[in-house]
Amino acid sequence: MPTRKDFLKTGALAAAGLIARPLSFPSFITPAGYTSKRPKPSDRLFRSEAVEETIKEVTKALPNKKLAWLFENCFPNTLDTTVEFQMKNGRPDTFVITGDIEAMWLRDSTAQVWPYLSLTAKDDHLKQLIAGVVNRQTQCILIDPYANAFNKKPTGSEWDSDHTDMNPWLHERKYEIDSLCYPIRLAHGYWKTTGDTSVFDDDWKKAVATVVKTFRQQQRKDEHGPYHFQRVTANPYDTQSLGGYGNPINPVGLICSMFRPSDDATLLPFLIPSNAFAVVSLRQLAEISEKVTHNRSFANECRNFADEVEKALKQYGISKHDQFGEIIAYESDGFGNHLFMDDANVPDLLGIPYLGYLKKDDPLYKRTRAFVFSDSNPFFFKGKAAEGIGSPHTGMNRIWPIGITMRALTSTDESEMKHCIDMLLNTTADTGFMHESFDKDDPKKFSRSWFAWANTLFGEMILHVYHDYPKALDI
Repeated sequence: MPTRKDFLKTGALAAAGLIARPLSFPSFITPAGYTSKRPKPSDRLFRSEAVEETIKEVTKALPNKKLAWLFENCFPNTLDTTVEFQMKNGRPDTFVITGDIEAMWLRDSTAQVWPYLSLTAKDDHLKQLIAGVVNRQTQCILIDPYANAFNKKPTGSEWDSDHTDMNPWLHERKYEIDSLCYPIRLAHGYWKTTGDTSVFDDDWKKAVATVVKTFRQQQRKDEHGPYHFQRVTANPYDTQSLGGYGNPINPVGLICSMFRPSDDATLLPFLIPSNAFAVVSLRQLAEISEKVTHNRSFANECRNFADEVEKALKQYGISKHDQFGEIIAYESDGFGNHLFMDDANVPDLLGIPYLGYLKKDDPLYKRTRAFVFSDSNPFFFKGKAAEGIGSPHTGMNRIWPIGITMRALTSTDESEMKHCIDMLLNTTADTGFMHESFDKDDPKKFSRSWFAWANTLFGEMILHVYHDYPKALDI
């Protein structure tokens, strides 16, 4: 079994474009007749009986054996290779790496375990694992609400020289709205699914109060606030302008995000999909505060804040496009300037219904979605291998499997779902896993051979289609 260092080395080389081959696991033959790419059972980091039973059920029902093989490899990838679970001071604690980067992103760690929530009723051990993620995220926010990625211990980082307030617990300190929304999404989803309120302890209350304070600071109504970031780099997406505070904004009630969920710098600081996510998160906080922690004052504060941001979204986050009419912009500055594009990382325009802000059949969303999959979106690529959304993070003509997966998750059209599944089925370079991105004409040219978010999200989508649109799996 490869060590974590082996994984890191292989993933880093693939990301650099030097190699593009599957990780080398000991093999055993699956019922589908394909060679499994999972670690052998004794080398898996966490075992869930509910997950294993789900794999058996779904793979048996899938008519396409290659698709069954992909689901078996991808769905448990987070549990197999990225989690470290322990009991700490009598409470569950779970550290989750992204895959080929041995650090915990608040965004990725939520997305990686989210698909397992529905299985917690059948598996108390899995329930504890997810509670441990909530608890660890709470501690991360208390360390620094402006950081996006954290070390397991205070060991420092390759980014310690960044011009921002680094400390040894931080892997990276790129402030992103979604980094504070995802832990709320997970805590709320955990509570609604399990009924367990033990994660809402005093530290959690302090952490979410810090989230709200941070969002208030980043409305920048009176001043820049405490956060600034610059990096010595040739990549303009890896740093911020104007002393690290970013381009100017008109303080209209939206929240600034200096970086996107891709970890790329925003061009206009009001990142609209992330503000929509913040509206959802603030309302989830209000619900928890009323029904669990019984803090009516904080609940009212969160609800009023959500209303303020939503009002500003409707006024400053929507603009008229020459071809598609009124659609949601990707970024804005409150001065009347808007950026029309989409990026495959979630939150994005495509994923707005997935995160609970608008319904799939909302006319505004449908117009925006039509824009996303058009030549008017500079990061929508069509090639010989597939079509889909990419990201400035990986450059031009690189399609992200996460974007294709999210297209299926936000669709109500079985033929579109089939199209997405077929593209994913044929763009893994026969590795058995999803990747960060691949060349639109040649899937053998891919980045990140070990990217657990992409793998687990694919598993989530297959489960969703299996339960709600089974005909779309008949490929």
